[in-house]
Amino acid sequence: MYADAASPQAAFQRVRALAAHDMQRVDALIRARLASGVVLINQIAEHIIAGGGKRLRPMLHVLAAGAAGYRGEAHIKLAAIIEFIHTSTLLHDDVVDESDLRRGRKTANALWGNAASVLVGDFLYSRSFQLMVELDDMRVMRILADTTNTIAEGEVLQLLNIGNADVDEAAYLAVIERKTAVLFAAAAELGGLLGGLPETQVAALRRYGLELGYAFQIADDLLDYVSDAATLGKNIGDDLAEGKPTLPLIYALQGADAGQARALRQAIEHGGLDALDQIVAAIRDSGALERTHARARSHADAARASIETLPPSACRDALIALADYSVQRDH
Repeated sequence: MYADAASPQAAFQRVRALAAHDMQRVDALIRARLASGVVLINQIAEHIIAGGGKRLRPMLHVLAAGAAGYRGEAHIKLAAIIEFIHTSTLLHDDVVDESDLRRGRKTANALWGNAASVLVGDFLYSRSFQLMVELDDMRVMRILADTTNTIAEGEVLQLLNIGNADVDEAAYLAVIERKTAVLFAAAAELGGLLGGLPETQVAALRRYGLELGYAFQIADDLLDYVSDAATLGKNIGDDLAEGKPTLPLIYALQGADAGQARALRQAIEHGGLDALDQIVAAIRDSGALERTHARARSHADAARASIETLPPSACRDALIALADYSVQRDH
């Protein structure tokens, strides 16, 4: 129904269309619950919420709830909570990374400063927990509280890895599991819980989300070397400039000759883009891009396989299409 290898974007648009009614309600709730008596909070929150993101995580939750046969209303509030948590991490990420561009627009910290961005990120975290309490479901609160704590651990782990050219694949995966994949996993798992699925199928949805998160982030790190600011919405080489040893760099180091390895290590340890063309050439010559894509594809395939036992439905088909889209997109 959704497969369209020639046009992953078209397939993604069909997925969005399926979730559109619920996502309109999610967006309305997000805007309503962003409201604050503090003008600066409204300005910054509106800037980042209106930034044109895909709303992938809340949409994943809506689709997972649909695949689980849920027919209530709690998924709307849960989807908003998930987006608040994600948005707060973006605000904090941009401060830590000293980023001035996201999705092709100026970041909040570039416009209003680091202090304001961090504090509004905290506001969004606390707003998400207010919404959790309204749901009054200890299982939901436990999953989301654990997820938020794990994301914070991932931020610290990534900080420790910056400038470290000896980071290996396992250490890289430990970071992206905590920073990215666990929120995907929670979004999918909570959909299964709402639908009252058997425990094995709830676990399958969590596995799906985890694998999807891996695929999405690995593909995102790959795009840093095959895209540009206009397409991806950030500057090419940003991860390199920040000294982040992502998977393309890790693989390139494994396959580089002595001269290329020295250049790659220098770039990771000291940041900067003085030798960007040379570094990108070394990454491409080493076969790292193909290896990275294959690794992302393996996680997308694992995500698809995870939900084969769910009852057939349009929402399950859409989840399968999201797995394919995660590694076929160009932004």
